[in-house]
Amino acid sequence: MTDTVRPYIPAMGRHWMLFLYDPFARAAGLSQVHGELLDRAGVQPGHRVLEVGCGPGDLLIQLGRRVPGADLTGIDPDPAALRKARRKAARRGLTVRLMLAYADELPLPDASLDRVLSSYMLHHLDEEPQVAAMREIRRVLRPGGELHVVDADGTRRPGARGHQHPRLAGHTPERIQAVMRQGGLTEVSATGHGSRRFAGNYAFFRAVA
Repeated sequence: MTDTVRPYIPAMGRHWMLFLYDPFARAAGLSQVHGELLDRAGVQPGHRVLEVGCGPGDLLIQLGRRVPGADLTGIDPDPAALRKARRKAARRGLTVRLMLAYADELPLPDASLDRVLSSYMLHHLDEEPQVAAMREIRRVLRPGGELHVVDADGTRRPGARGHQHPRLAGHTPERIQAVMRQGGLTEVSATGHGSRRFAGNYAFFRAVA
């Protein structure tokens, strides 16, 4: 656990909007997007799994119900989101370890994880912290362990109108893969993409420690 409070962007962009997370997630079909990510991740019973930026815990809870024998940890810098995640896990009788921490300072030993997951977290970070997070992810993954990411695809489509959110400008699959490589990960690839009405365009990625 970190003792230093640092600036961060919460799950819904603003702290007071956290109560909107669950209705937004339902409207955006995030459960289906999470399911696609978990299909790609191939978590098995006994795997040690970390979600970086777990927010209110929906991805980890879906994974816990899908693979009961997995050892699950989530980190997030937002205490309110972690409290919400703990309540959700308790209601479902799931054991999920939840810790207050930042993506570039993971409170876990070297080579201790089989999988690291990230859902719509990476675009909350500037490029330098993104690379620092990838270095930390590589550190905590065992050799051959895998990172699986789903994140917003900021590729500007031909004919697109209106202003693009500044967090998505330049946040393309090519840039995301470059950040993973700069962090020392290998076998980096984009593994799929999709689009949903409220979630917008998104892409999936895989990399190996």
